[in-house]
Amino acid sequence: MFISEAYAQGAGGGFGGDSIMQFAPLILIFVVFYFLLIRPQQKKMKAHREMIGAVRRGDRVVTGGGMIGQVVKVIDANEVDVQIAEGVKVRMIKSTITDVIARGEPVKGARKGEEVEEEVDEDAPALPPPAPDVKRSGGFGGLFGPKK
Repeated sequence: MFISEAYAQGAGGGFGGDSIMQFAPLILIFVVFYFLLIRPQQKKMKAHREMIGAVRRGDRVVTGGGMIGQVVKVIDANEVDVQIAEGVKVRMIKSTITDVIARGEPVKGARKGEEVEEEVDEDAPALPPPAPDVKRSGGFGGLFGPKK
């Protein structure tokens, strides 16, 4: 009665160009997420896998728990022995290594990609001595320099 028949006929019932334009914002959001979130995360994971694969004896590493140690022995593709203190060795999964601080010297006589089992001198110190403590003043640590 009050509704004109022209309004009822104006609503197109087909699957045309308007429906593609409705999905355009969703497609644009997915593209933005891919380039800003997904792709950088994949690159970061690839770099971590390569770093873990290149861990060898003598490397100083940081574990997921924040402990710093030196790789004493690479057991297999998934496990390593890490010395975290003098005489304290821990067997750990390679994927828990978060960073390699310093690369060790290559094992003498090893070819590229080949591992050589070498005796480890238990009496020799594996970790370098810690840096001397410098007392800092104030609550902001190093902002105001060393204490005099």
